[in-house]
Amino acid sequence: MPDRRTAFLERLPLLGDRPTLRYALAILLSVGACVLRAALDDWFPPGFPFLTFFPAVIVSAFLLGRGPGAVAAVLCGLLAWYYFIPPFQSFAMQEGTAVALGFYAAVVTVDIALVHWMQHANRAARLERERSHALATDSARLAARNALLFQELQHRVSNNIQMVGAVLTLHRRGLEDAHARSALDNAAARIGLIGRIQRQLYEIDGQDSDLAAFLGALVDDLAAADGRAGIRFALNVDPDVTLATDARIPFALIMAEAVANAVEHGFADRDSGTITIQVCRIDGGGIRLSIADDGIGLPPGFDMDASTSLGLTIARALARQLEGQFEVRAGPSGGTISTLTIAAPPA
Repeated sequence: MPDRRTAFLERLPLLGDRPTLRYALAILLSVGACVLRAALDDWFPPGFPFLTFFPAVIVSAFLLGRGPGAVAAVLCGLLAWYYFIPPFQSFAMQEGTAVALGFYAAVVTVDIALVHWMQHANRAARLERERSHALATDSARLAARNALLFQELQHRVSNNIQMVGAVLTLHRRGLEDAHARSALDNAAARIGLIGRIQRQLYEIDGQDSDLAAFLGALVDDLAAADGRAGIRFALNVDPDVTLATDARIPFALIMAEAVANAVEHGFADRDSGTITIQVCRIDGGGIRLSIADDGIGLPPGFDMDASTSLGLTIARALARQLEGQFEVRAGPSGGTISTLTIAAPPA
């Protein structure tokens, strides 16, 4: 907001809607300058006929505008010529009179022009500020609307995905085959997970959300889904690790699958334990995702290549989509370690 002085300057010239009053005031200022010059005549030495008239012209132009300033300039020049340039009380043209009047005309012309240009610049600045304020208001309103639409879009897409999971759950109720019911349960759970992941993918401004915050929210969802307070989740994401948005869904699904396996198999008969999730850089600029648990470990003779587990099959397929490799091995001191290695992460 402009201060009072700036606001006053931007309102000049005054009385823009009352031209008659503006010109009357300019004439009054000119007459006042003449009266003041006559009162101070005994104090001035010869040769200063315009001394009080210059301020009257400048004030008229400054406060009332270019037109009243020009009227004041003409009237002041005539009054000075008639009363204070010899021979007095006449418009006789003597030697030097033309020079004095020419000097006066040049000075007041420059003064009026400078004042007019200043006021024009102030008016342009005010209009530009008002336009900028209007644009800022419109931009803020548009940003708020975009944020609302973005949230609504995210909400609807996520709900639609989860609706598919709900439909699968409804179909499950009509099945008697245990394997079919289990398959639909797994499919519904994975679709629901995709819906939650999709909801967290983007910030309001369209930029990728912070990877650590994104994975942290996913871990919270997985912990809440398990419901066992004794199982502790530890997440460590190197701050320099970034992932393109298109890579985040398969990356998160692989992590969720590994965590689900640790919860389901590693802690099948336990209510406590620790699952440690680490995301870090490796040599060559790649990324490694490691999910380690201190559970019961892999069954004897476990062979990942020969495994028919749907979860592992999905994890390996998603790893290939990321041009990476997924493997599961026994931990050095027990438990299981699942690792996703992306040698050249998508840009």
